[in-house]
Amino acid sequence: MGTVEPRTTWTFITNHARILAMIQRDPGVRLRDMAAACGVTERAAQAIVTDLEAAGYLSRVRQGRRNHYNITPGTSFRHPAEGHHEVADLLSLLARLGPPKGSGDHAATDRSATDREDVDAPARH
Repeated sequence: MGTVEPRTTWTFITNHARILAMIQRDPGVRLRDMAAACGVTERAAQAIVTDLEAAGYLSRVRQGRRNHYNITPGTSFRHPAEGHHEVADLLSLLARLGPPKGSGDHAATDRSATDREDVDAPARH
């Protein structure tokens, strides 16, 4: 019997969770860096941030030309099976895992060099 190809590609951690964990590590992370770390377009990363904001998991504040994100404490998972757990528990686990080496998640270390290069999309209110 030959190898069976998977029907779909999927991961245990969604891009929504990845982006929220990135924001927890660096509240000033750029959309460009979120997108690169998740392997999606900046537009897709913007849509995820908008989803998270609309669901009450985070808020955005403009600071000059940049967005600064604040994670809302005490939020729970959306699905009833996990609804009695706080998202902070998952974020704590993901923070301990950290980004993979060489992942390009360097936003916190080279912020000064990139502040002039990229401006996140304006916050929608």
